[in-house]
Amino acid sequence: MRIRLAHTFLLAGGLALALSGVTACGKDDSSSSPSSTASTSAKGDAVRAAPRTIAAGKGSGKADGQFPRTVKHFKGETTVSAQPQRVVAVSTGQSDALLTLGIAPVGVGSPDGTETVPQYLKDAFPDKASELQKTVSIGSRTEPSVEEIAKLKPDLILVNKAGKGDSAALYKSLSAIAPTVVTEGTGVNWKSDFLLLADALGKRDAAQQRLDAFHASAKALARKVTPKQTVSFLNQSGQRTRVYGVSSFAGSIAEDAGVARPAAQSFKGKTSRDISSEELDKADAAWIFYGVKGGKNSKLESLPLWKTLTAVKNEHAVAVDNDPFYLNAGPTAANHVLSTLSKRLVG
Repeated sequence: MRIRLAHTFLLAGGLALALSGVTACGKDDSSSSPSSTASTSAKGDAVRAAPRTIAAGKGSGKADGQFPRTVKHFKGETTVSAQPQRVVAVSTGQSDALLTLGIAPVGVGSPDGTETVPQYLKDAFPDKASELQKTVSIGSRTEPSVEEIAKLKPDLILVNKAGKGDSAALYKSLSAIAPTVVTEGTGVNWKSDFLLLADALGKRDAAQQRLDAFHASAKALARKVTPKQTVSFLNQSGQRTRVYGVSSFAGSIAEDAGVARPAAQSFKGKTSRDISSEELDKADAAWIFYGVKGGKNSKLESLPLWKTLTAVKNEHAVAVDNDPFYLNAGPTAANHVLSTLSKRLVG
């Protein structure tokens, strides 16, 4: 049996209050992982996978609201002459970051087969509904349409360095349209990228406040979880089935919250590992949070070994929204992942 989650979102401040109010009698999952599965926990103040500060040498060094500002980023320097009003977000996660800072993008890139604006963002920002209805798709996040971007007449373009074929050529083309700021990309860098993006907008203090609230929420959850509550992150996209390690978006959030991971997913330095249907045991843990691109969960649930997994037998396999867990590395998605973990692990 699987557990389905509704689209519930607790943003940073509310989540911190919710977690701090969890009592000691919250659910303590005594279900252990398979005997062959050791676990690791990330409690304490050790060096973490996800950087918590803006990347070294990046940013403007200017106070919020001061323009013009020259922003050092991953492809050079860009001068932003005034507070941006029309922003294009080429890469996934950047729309999330913009909305978290109160800005609806005029154009966005997205993975093939996904919505222009993910449903979780529509749910989280109902006050931006009319603006988001006007948000235009500028094509693939890896090969955006420069022509479509130009039509939008943006005053700022945001793009990740990671996942682009010829990133130098793309940067040159985008910079010819409007000031362009390049963040690093990959899910594990979501915090430092959020701060760099916010710097370009003159809203770095607001971004830091969001991160501080997130870290407080994660710390509150860390005080409640137990080492037996190992968590697996499993995703299927097309023909690929993957488990996610510590150096992934969801993995870094689990680490922040002191949530233990199964030995097969305790790897660092790599976002994910592909597994075959015969290796599905590598996805096992006390809890499995699984997502399928396109939402067709039956593709995973019909695999021969699915029903043999401990989490499935214990009804601890949780079908999650693929977008915030596995596609969009941003602060609102991070709070969604954290609130989902909290709801299942401590009630």
